[in-house]
Amino acid sequence: MKMKPVLRHALLASSLIAVMPAPVFAADGPVTAEDQDQSKSEIVVTGIIAEQSSSATGLSLTPKETPQSVTILDRQRIEDFALTNINDLLDQVVGINVERVETDRTYFNSRGFDVSNFQVDGIGLPLFWGIQFGELDTALFDRVETVRGANAIMTGIGNPSATINYIRKRPTDSLQASAAVQGGSWDKWRVEGDLSVPLGATAGARLIYAHEERDSWLDYNHVNRDVYGLIASWNVTPQLKLTAGYTQQDNQADGVLWGALPLTYSDGTRIDLPVSASTSADWTYWNVKDQSVFGELSYTFAGGWSVKGILTYKRFEEESKLLYAYGYPDKATGLGVGGMSGIYPSIYDQYLGDFYASGPVKLFGREHELAFGVSTARSDALEYEDFSADVIGYPAVQDWDKGLIPEPAYGNEYLAAEYTDRLTRAYGAAHLNLADNLKAVVGGSAMWIKSTGQSYGTDQSRKDSKVSPYVGAIFDVTPNVSLYASYTDIFNPQVEVSFGNTKLDPAQGSSLEGGIKSTWFGERLYATASLFRAKQKGLAAFAGVFGPGEAGQAGDSYYDAVDTTSKGFEIELAGKVTDKWSLSGGYTGLKLEDEAGNRARTWIPRRTLKLASTWSEPTLNDLKLGAQLRWQSAISYADAGVQDYGVITGDVILKQDSYAVVDLMAGIRLFDRVRATANVRNVTNHKYLASLMWGQAFYAAPRSAMLSLSFAY
Repeated sequence: MKMKPVLRHALLASSLIAVMPAPVFAADGPVTAEDQDQSKSEIVVTGIIAEQSSSATGLSLTPKETPQSVTILDRQRIEDFALTNINDLLDQVVGINVERVETDRTYFNSRGFDVSNFQVDGIGLPLFWGIQFGELDTALFDRVETVRGANAIMTGIGNPSATINYIRKRPTDSLQASAAVQGGSWDKWRVEGDLSVPLGATAGARLIYAHEERDSWLDYNHVNRDVYGLIASWNVTPQLKLTAGYTQQDNQADGVLWGALPLTYSDGTRIDLPVSASTSADWTYWNVKDQSVFGELSYTFAGGWSVKGILTYKRFEEESKLLYAYGYPDKATGLGVGGMSGIYPSIYDQYLGDFYASGPVKLFGREHELAFGVSTARSDALEYEDFSADVIGYPAVQDWDKGLIPEPAYGNEYLAAEYTDRLTRAYGAAHLNLADNLKAVVGGSAMWIKSTGQSYGTDQSRKDSKVSPYVGAIFDVTPNVSLYASYTDIFNPQVEVSFGNTKLDPAQGSSLEGGIKSTWFGERLYATASLFRAKQKGLAAFAGVFGPGEAGQAGDSYYDAVDTTSKGFEIELAGKVTDKWSLSGGYTGLKLEDEAGNRARTWIPRRTLKLASTWSEPTLNDLKLGAQLRWQSAISYADAGVQDYGVITGDVILKQDSYAVVDLMAGIRLFDRVRATANVRNVTNHKYLASLMWGQAFYAAPRSAMLSLSFAY
């Protein structure tokens, strides 16, 4: 972890084409999100769509026809369990781990590697360093879809981990309105409004708003968030459709953690900290304003072919005043932790364009489907620093909650980073109908990347290109059971530097997957089992921090290039067991090693289990009862820094034992169109660390409760 903030913008690491079930191209034209909602089968109650949709290949395939692992969490799941932010939602996705390293900076990983490809409606809006700043609200989205493994056709850049696609709400054909108010633990309150209005016979608009305020189980922490969305659509002709929209999220957080808590004393023994412990102060803040405007124009030709063009502009503004704690306190006195502080305003502008076509072709007496396109993107970044030279000393550990750290003085602001990333891609895929029970998917993408500028004294210049292939097949053993296999690769240009302060070469990744997909109970339940092998060569791994007189800027991090291989399996199901009982979730087993066969990235759990279930009884005022279970195996981190104090020799192994978190919900209709829902999180009040990724950590949320009242028309 860096001792100074280097909130650098990662390379535009994802493509500008739908990578998961996003807009669907059916024979009579592009199917909108609302059309898909109306055409879902019963399987949809847990988020698996049985109808055709664009997937990891960009082709119109069902999840059962897609030769990769696909998971979907729909709006019903979001509302049932009050998953109002993306971090809480992704906690429930099979194969995805959420690393809450700080209050307002979160990482995600899958199959042993960091997730860097995040998209909205299939358009690549990558997060800086694969990080989510603040809490991304779910009010704007209809559902969230993930494809696990590398994604050569649709992204081509990043890690062989996963691609996460947020699907926006869209205008509906009929008048729809909903509103909700929530209140709960830590003085949390929230209001939501969602209105979709037809504008004549050919147009419509949707307006979305949400406001949330809450304190926290952590000392000093408070969040105030506003979310706005306006999306309009117009069927100019029966074949031509125009859609445009603007969204904004303004997330203001006070008393934030930059870094987290030292976990041991200088003698290597663990500090007994309360769940509320924080090394922050009430004068810190981390404010993020995220705005996006987009326009889509699609046209449908006779014969089933469609073309689409999408332009997106995204502006991300960040303003933060941060306090970082470092060192290990003395066990007898509780003293010895120091701090540093800085102010960090940043502005990132992204310009994205995507143009693609898809449709059927006939060859050798069979019909096949093609999809191809080009995308281009540019990102400009400006990052400023205003660092304090004041010496900051923390009080004794037992006094961290008393607000005894005064705000320091700051020096002169300077431009610490200015750089530009450019990405151009050309891609194509074919769904080959080889036989009635045998289908193949082949394709690939070519990409060209160029970066210029500097970041905290490090030259960002680079120029890379790569062609990535994709091949997959599905064999139908019976109408309900299919075998599948796929191979795809990916590469990841890196901004990290070595101990000699030279930029690391791009990491090369690949993903091999195979398994079985099936449907049960009249296609109401979808079940899969898969084996996978993912490898990343030359991946940057934190190796240390530059000291005075060394090749890099003192306080910045340097990295080693490491070859890492993950192997494992996943079992997943989603759907309805009976008309009243739904079930979804899965189990992941993982083996993660470096080139020498040693355990790698030990803060990532090797085994995870995620299950969710609801039972409903329409005759009892639409009563619904539900539960979520999230379990993970033990994790660890080898902390070498404590040796510098001369009290002990050898690394201190920090551990978080295996744990399970259970959430419960109950909902009932009070009046016509009015519903009450109660949610209790972490019912057993289990105490556990949110992450060990950086060796520092803070405790995750204890038991909490929330009551919601909602209205729908």
